[in-house]
Amino acid sequence: EVRLVESGGGSVQTGGSLRLSCTASGFQFDDSDVAWYRQAPGNECELVSTLSSDGGGYVARSVKGRFTMSRDGRSTLNLQMNDLQPDDTAVYYCARQSDLARRWSGPACDGLRSWGQGTLVTVVS
Repeated sequence: EVRLVESGGGSVQTGGSLRLSCTASGFQFDDSDVAWYRQAPGNECELVSTLSSDGGGYVARSVKGRFTMSRDGRSTLNLQMNDLQPDDTAVYYCARQSDLARRWSGPACDGLRSWGQGTLVTVVS
């Protein structure tokens, strides 16, 4: 069974840092295209960053220069978040893109949330 579990969320002051982790079971990250999404209250789901199996990737303009996505071994995915701002407050989700596409056709965050995923990041000023 493919399963992803996020951790590392919490409350932090503006300008602080957090490191989110995503642990996989049932597959390995190093041969998968993976992503972090987030959804703030009242906002649409946002693609934060992707990392492809060939090393390519994407970083949203809103977090470029502050967030870094990386693999840690074969079963852990990290999102290092620096200089956090109140607009970064959201529930953060990790995903294997192929599973998401296969299992869900709507907004990504809705599907990930329905599967019990997500970790809350709150940035206070």
